[in-house]
Amino acid sequence: MDLLIAGAKELGVGIDARQVRQFEMYYREMLEGNSRMSLTGVTDWEETQTRHFVDSLSVAAALPRRMFQAGEALMDVGSGGGLPGVPLKIAYPEVSVTLLEANGKKAAFLRRLVEVLGLSGVSVVRGRAEEAGHRPELRERFGLVVSRAVARLDALAELTLPFCRVGGTTIAQKGPDVRREVDLARNAIEALGGGDVRVIEARPAGSPAPRTLVAVSKARPTPKRFPRRPGIPSKRPL
Repeated sequence: MDLLIAGAKELGVGIDARQVRQFEMYYREMLEGNSRMSLTGVTDWEETQTRHFVDSLSVAAALPRRMFQAGEALMDVGSGGGLPGVPLKIAYPEVSVTLLEANGKKAAFLRRLVEVLGLSGVSVVRGRAEEAGHRPELRERFGLVVSRAVARLDALAELTLPFCRVGGTTIAQKGPDVRREVDLARNAIEALGGGDVRVIEARPAGSPAPRTLVAVSKARPTPKRFPRRPGIPSKRPL
């Protein structure tokens, strides 16, 4: 686990022996789940440490530590195999986490994963963001909304900002060439209640490539008509 521990330390994230065991169990569960569904193309142990676990923890580079204190609520939109939501929960057990996943098999995997890892304060919601974003118990309830490789930023803003409370932050994990994507998304971000946009470069120890984090603050409530019906945000971005 040297790569994970070193990468986390560089990000300012401390991991104790219990958390190391949870990451090891996570890896085993991911391999087992991958035999039944497509969770990840990365199955090598060392690559998993850097490209999945440390990469997920890079979200911490974009936020003050108070965002990971008890009482804060985090949503992972399009969680898939649990990235980045589950690694963040392991590293910051006091944070309440909701994993949103549309695929039934993947949602079932996430429920089993939460049970096997013994994680409390985690809920798995099966559904599309376009529909879940209108549910009163989920809409504008989260101080931090994260997503990893879900959609282009102008569409992603509509899939994430409706869940974020005013004063909170959404973070999209992107590749290195994201500046034009940010420029194209500014109208959508404004229309959805977003405020300041920050682009943060993170490349922790052992990471094979830099990770760009796009952090958008929530300045105003999202208009009630958003998000639009399923598929429309990607087909017709604002």
